[in-house]
Amino acid sequence: MYPLVLHVRVVTGSGGGPEKTILNSPRFLRRLGYDSSCAYLHPPEDVGFHVLEERARRWDAPLISVPDRGPWDLKVLWTLVRLCRERKVAIWHGHENKSNLLGLLVRRFWPMRLVTTVHGWVSRAGRAPLYDNLDRRFLRFYDHVVCVSEDLFAEAQEFGVRAGRCSLIHNAIDVEEFTRTRSVIDAKHGFGAPSDGILIGAVGRLAEEKRFDLLIAAAAQLVQHGVNAYLWIAGDGPMKETLESVIASHRMQERIRLLGMVEDPREFVQACDLFALSSIREGLPNVLLEAMALETPVVATRIAGVPSLLEEGRLGVLVEPNSAESLANGMLQVLREANQRLERVAAARARIVESYSFQRRMERMVAVYDRVLGRDNVSTKVPRNSA
Repeated sequence: MYPLVLHVRVVTGSGGGPEKTILNSPRFLRRLGYDSSCAYLHPPEDVGFHVLEERARRWDAPLISVPDRGPWDLKVLWTLVRLCRERKVAIWHGHENKSNLLGLLVRRFWPMRLVTTVHGWVSRAGRAPLYDNLDRRFLRFYDHVVCVSEDLFAEAQEFGVRAGRCSLIHNAIDVEEFTRTRSVIDAKHGFGAPSDGILIGAVGRLAEEKRFDLLIAAAAQLVQHGVNAYLWIAGDGPMKETLESVIASHRMQERIRLLGMVEDPREFVQACDLFALSSIREGLPNVLLEAMALETPVVATRIAGVPSLLEEGRLGVLVEPNSAESLANGMLQVLREANQRLERVAAARARIVESYSFQRRMERMVAVYDRVLGRDNVSTKVPRNSA
């Protein structure tokens, strides 16, 4: 019988980037000697949760629904205590501030080890900054803290996490799943995208930190400079109506589309002439790894772990955050450098295959699990500051 890892996360709607890591983990962990399940706390009437349920079925991830009515819903705590007892959970793996706090509380009623992944403290809405500050202080009480980018790794240690309990393990993707299978022209035809111009693509939750409003403005600037450009954004979220208004203010309704949720983004990304990341806060974005693996040229803001991933511009164009003009200039640079573009996408794909494969990431995670459980002959296996 393998030790059981319980991944715990709070989510609304269909979630975000961390879901790709969490829901992909169980099938890889089985091969490496661990069972795992994914417990998701979500509003009881959240219609978007069915997207996660479908994704979990596709990836063969055991998904446990935990209805959550807010911060004072004590039933959530006792549900999780009962779940850990019944399933004899060996490791609680939290993924954001509330699941980290709940892990500390549940451990008072069930003996288990605590691991958390810091995906990034990105939201500035409502009470999120307060909760994130508290979360940083909880980290020191965890048996191990995994950070997905260099800046988060440094920040965790600034908040008191000892070096021996902290690892840098980058996000990763299934490189076989994310392999280009179609030319841009064929993919555009299959996705119903315009073939007579440049298609700029973006994927992400429609939230403030993604700064899609700046990307919309940058696309409008390209059109004003005579570029036959289209911008399609895949994702859903609270800023949908605001972004629709921004599109209308630029009179770009015919060229800019909000696609909503795209269940499988691979066809979409393959149809794009370039992929743009306009965020001002991230950890290490999975969508960027996917675009690189699919050999789509990328333009990305110089934030968090992105410069390291793009090797300071060798694998993609880096631009300054919070600037529509910078985004527009970066996209123009990609479009003008045809020869460099081909070299970049080939090198970017090679970088992902070599350093960001999901199999390798899970081997590193298993080394962490072995360490916290005190299993034999594992003391030298834990990665502390390596990708």
